[in-house]
Amino acid sequence: MQASFQCFTNSPFSKHDSPLTHYPKLTSKIHINPSKKTSLPRKLAPPMPTPPPPDPVTFLEPVRPKYPHHLNPLQKLAASALDKIEDSLIGFFEKGKSLPKTVDPTVQISGNFAPVQECPVHHGLQVVGRIPDCLRGVYVRNGANPMFVPSGGHHLFDGDGMIHAVTLGHANQASYSCRYTQTSRLVQEAKYGKPVFPKPIGELHGHLGLARLGLFMARAGAGLVDGSRGMGAANAGLVYFNGSLLAMSEDDLPYRVKIKPDGDLETIGRFSFDDQLDCPMIAHPKVDPVTGDLHALSYNVVRKPYLKYFRFGGSNNGKKSRDVDVTLDQPTMIHDFAITENCVIIPDHQVVFKLSEMIRGGSPVIYDKHKTSRFGVLSKNDADESGIQWIDVPNCFCFHLWNAWEENNDDGDRNVVVIGSCMDPPDSVFNEQQDPVRSELSEIRLNLKTGKSTRRVIVSGMNLEAGQVNRALLGQKTRYVYLAIADPWPKCSGIAKVDLGTGEVTKLMYGEHRFGGEPMFVPQNSKNAGSGSEDEGFIMGFVRDERREQSEMAIVKASSMEQVASVKLPRRVPYGFHGTFISEQELSGQVL
Repeated sequence: MQASFQCFTNSPFSKHDSPLTHYPKLTSKIHINPSKKTSLPRKLAPPMPTPPPPDPVTFLEPVRPKYPHHLNPLQKLAASALDKIEDSLIGFFEKGKSLPKTVDPTVQISGNFAPVQECPVHHGLQVVGRIPDCLRGVYVRNGANPMFVPSGGHHLFDGDGMIHAVTLGHANQASYSCRYTQTSRLVQEAKYGKPVFPKPIGELHGHLGLARLGLFMARAGAGLVDGSRGMGAANAGLVYFNGSLLAMSEDDLPYRVKIKPDGDLETIGRFSFDDQLDCPMIAHPKVDPVTGDLHALSYNVVRKPYLKYFRFGGSNNGKKSRDVDVTLDQPTMIHDFAITENCVIIPDHQVVFKLSEMIRGGSPVIYDKHKTSRFGVLSKNDADESGIQWIDVPNCFCFHLWNAWEENNDDGDRNVVVIGSCMDPPDSVFNEQQDPVRSELSEIRLNLKTGKSTRRVIVSGMNLEAGQVNRALLGQKTRYVYLAIADPWPKCSGIAKVDLGTGEVTKLMYGEHRFGGEPMFVPQNSKNAGSGSEDEGFIMGFVRDERREQSEMAIVKASSMEQVASVKLPRRVPYGFHGTFISEQELSGQVL
């Protein structure tokens, strides 16, 4: 039996609804112009060994709480009473309630979205093919991995953060490990023996959500839990900055994670950049490849300012800039943003937070159809928001932005070009929809002279989500972007290399019953990554064969989109979110 990596090139598809299997459910037809289709030879991996038995789903079942030893008798009495209220009242009403698929645990954490246990380092992994010498280092990828069986509704984004690490060494050697990021939330719940922190998306819906929020506040008031040390899961993004690997979710400070010499992972703790940061930071900060600065945003759903921008120096020991407060009319979900050579590009889209919707029985995350989407262009050096230029881009919601740059158009007007995946319906990730999900790679042009915008779809009829450009060219004009083919949604069936100029798509499909995630591009020459051909490098990412019950890390040559190596992994790796690659040279400068 052979692995079925397939590679072919074609022009963009004609526009149609994109496929989905069960969340939400869609159907698909793909129409290709035969006159423009070019097939490349398939690159097949050698036969696989006999698969091991499938990994079991490894939740920790909530047990009778063993209250922390420091609690006094009155606190233990309060804890027992609140547990009974949760079980007899909240739990009773939740059991009789039908959950939408977006927060139904049987949907959100089924199959290879289900959690796994921690895995200590496994050395000497089987490698098929040859690992390129330039890939010596560690590939790490973050994901949501709930420790306990959800007590109520659960969204994929609610799970506890777990990092999977593959270390690539000399002589074709590879090792693997995975560890929970020891967040304050996780540590406290582990001591308590059950989930006690409200899950922000899965549980905070309607009146039962308010009840769970009140229950948490009662536990906090009795000193049973401590939300002041952070409530985030650190399950989304990863960035390596100034010698520190940071795990992030946008509702907390980052957590610093140490990569040990043997390839294992150890959580050091919440990371405040030497006490300079006292607010949450979104999970997609940007490292400027020219200056080394780390640019970031922070949004607040309760009080103004609802958004602020700041950065940390890459060459001055991480000194933080002053906050730039950005005025928004209402709290808005800003999951990602972009940078150019001189500017920060801030999306202000139509997915907003309205906590009052919970009183009406709904979700606090809503699609505001009366709001006009817009992008703000702010100079990196501005000390306040007075110079920001807002440009309307109607009916545009980009969950992720892949790159942006500045250029002049044919009339000589200064433009900012933004590359992102535009999602429709905008709130499909959070609220159940009847319409099929579309996430189309698009180009948005912001004319800084006229204040007008244009938007065009680069690749239609194909869901493209999760990916990146050559990071050495972030903020500069790029030709290629590497994205996951998110079909059948939310699984990813392959990788698309898109030529942003021509719209040509080169696809590598994983094969039947095989799915992956975000492709990670690593330049071949890390010391001079911006020189030479832009696609001179390799793409890596985890792949799961659901029929054979096997996981691997695939390595693909970006220029030809052919697989060159595969690292067979000893455990199941669930589908996850975002990752990064830390070279051997970068790792030598890790802060210990």
